[in-house]
Amino acid sequence: MKNSKKPIGAVPPVEDLSVTNAKLEDDDGDLTDMLGELRVLLPTAQLLSAFLITVPFSSGFATVIPSEKHVFLATFVFSIMSLILLSGPAVQHRLARPLTNRARFKRLATRQIVLGSATLALALVLATQLVLSAVLGHTVGNAVSGFIAALIVILWWICPKIWKASGRI
Repeated sequence: MKNSKKPIGAVPPVEDLSVTNAKLEDDDGDLTDMLGELRVLLPTAQLLSAFLITVPFSSGFATVIPSEKHVFLATFVFSIMSLILLSGPAVQHRLARPLTNRARFKRLATRQIVLGSATLALALVLATQLVLSAVLGHTVGNAVSGFIAALIVILWWICPKIWKASGRI
């Protein structure tokens, strides 16, 4: 009878490594990548929200035309929504610890992050329109915010789908 025990620190055979790597790629229970992504998105949402909170208290806000106030309100609401959605997984993780099903939690958190990213994208586009319309006029504000919207859609949504479908990532 063979001894099936492996010595401590033994390197597994090559075929075991390929199985291990495939298992690691399929394991959705690791939250490390998700935390890294949130470290990029959350400061953007926080900074935008902090800036927008101060705007109504500035002296010139009273002179803003009603349509621009509506744009401001939509920008503010989308920004706060993104902040809530992007910080939600961290709060939920803390309150639900220890997690019994990490893969399920990660799937739910991913949905919140994607929705938070969508609301952040809307807030960024509207903030661009708001600022540039005030500084350079509505035509420039609308044109540049349209460009920003296209850039976000391409880089955040379309490129990752294409790369995944082609097997590049």
